[in-house]
Amino acid sequence: MDRIRLGLMLHPTRDVTEVVGIIADWVARHRMSLAVRAADRHRVPATVEPLPADEVAATCDALISIGGDGTMLGALRSAVRDPKPVLGVHLGRLGFLVEVEPPDLPAALERLANKDFVVERHSCLACDVCGDDVVAFNDIALVRQPGSGFVTATLGVDGQQYGYYRCDALVVSTPTGSTAYSYAAGGPLVSPASDAVVITPSAPMAGISRSVILSPDEHIRLELTPGSAPVAVEMDGLVIRDAATEGAVEVTYRRDAGLVVRLDPRRYQERNQLKLSLLDLPLLPEQLRELLPEGLREQVNRRALPPMR
Repeated sequence: MDRIRLGLMLHPTRDVTEVVGIIADWVARHRMSLAVRAADRHRVPATVEPLPADEVAATCDALISIGGDGTMLGALRSAVRDPKPVLGVHLGRLGFLVEVEPPDLPAALERLANKDFVVERHSCLACDVCGDDVVAFNDIALVRQPGSGFVTATLGVDGQQYGYYRCDALVVSTPTGSTAYSYAAGGPLVSPASDAVVITPSAPMAGISRSVILSPDEHIRLELTPGSAPVAVEMDGLVIRDAATEGAVEVTYRRDAGLVVRLDPRRYQERNQLKLSLLDLPLLPEQLRELLPEGLREQVNRRALPPMR
């Protein structure tokens, strides 16, 4: 049997020493190997093999993302040409993609090695940004520079013009990304189980003023019009083009572009329900009780029982 190699994707600034140590010790005991991007070699033990950034996903059997949703998105993008299962270890704040907490990591690694997990398939936006090919698992956004006017762009769908936007920002998101920038701009929450593309203007001044939901099979073209303010283009929150004043962004939807490891899909869904309650979707009291640890839940349930007569 070929030796299993796992690739590490690290949060760019957080201290990952403890989590990497747990993984490195476990891998050594199980006669596997670890790889990391060469730029991160100073953050990991010497037993972890440094590789060029574009080779980690290509040469590993699975990836371990250590951080929050941003790190997870980066891991998914790195493997988009040959999707590999990605296990997310949580060091972030309000994460919707990551599942495993550091104390649960040894058991999670055992299940990963034994292929005792299910795969959650994620779609992405394949984008042509003024001639450059990029992918986004959350969203692609055209954002005005402060004090310089507004984003002014036309919307084309399958070659037909549908209108124009004049706004602070224009966000194109996947269902997964509907809880991120699109939601902050006033867009709808879309089930991650659906296939759709959401276009949401932020602070619209004229033109289309509400979210538009399109089929995943439609080809989208957003073209800056003469007189538009200089626009930054963001991919999953990362600036990939700054101060563009002309050009177009073309977007197509790509299914099954990312594979996320799920160890307990039901529990993960319950946790996400709680996170969604922080986004103005409040839960019922009995739903909140179900999200408590078992021991504490039993105590709460006992206190909630009516007194005997």
